[in-house]
Amino acid sequence: MRVRAVAVVFLAAFAASPVAHANGDPASDFLLSQDTFLPVDAKIPKDELERLDALVRDANEKGVPIKLAVIASRADLGAVPSLWRKPQTYARFLGQEIFFVYKDRLVIVMPNGYGVARGGVPQPAEQRVVDALPKPGERGVALAAAATRAVQRLAARKGVQVEAAQSDSSETRDRILIASGAALLLALVAGGVFVGRRLRRR
Repeated sequence: MRVRAVAVVFLAAFAASPVAHANGDPASDFLLSQDTFLPVDAKIPKDELERLDALVRDANEKGVPIKLAVIASRADLGAVPSLWRKPQTYARFLGQEIFFVYKDRLVIVMPNGYGVARGGVPQPAEQRVVDALPKPGERGVALAAAATRAVQRLAARKGVQVEAAQSDSSETRDRILIASGAALLLALVAGGVFVGRRLRRR
């Protein structure tokens, strides 16, 4: 029942927003109110989703502000698919998208690498830290492991050890549902805009 209520609230809020909202991407909507964007199409196991949520939460509670976005496929970028496999560029883009509510550390994980930015500005020192890590890889488990390493390594750079305490599973399900709804709705609206333009050209 709780999950259904969350979905209804999210869908109502999205429907009330202007069509131009589709110029963005799912993560930019989701990270306005949450610290992690973990898309369902990544097929990350439930326990790993909960672990990542808890890890990022622990980092923030210990004074290492982090928002994390795992981008597993081109579809996760919504209306900006051209940024696929460009984690550093996307980190800057997404940082600018959410700048009015969050100006601190943003970490992007894509299959081919990582991106770190603050308020849309590259962070060379922190970028070098994550660039020294192994490439994330294509599969969901590999992406989750890579995201975990990136968060831990960036926290360790500040002398902080972060842990992944067990998170509330119902909260995790709510976040997954919202992320899925955001991705689907943005894709539908963006597709409608594209079709409309094609029809007008005819």
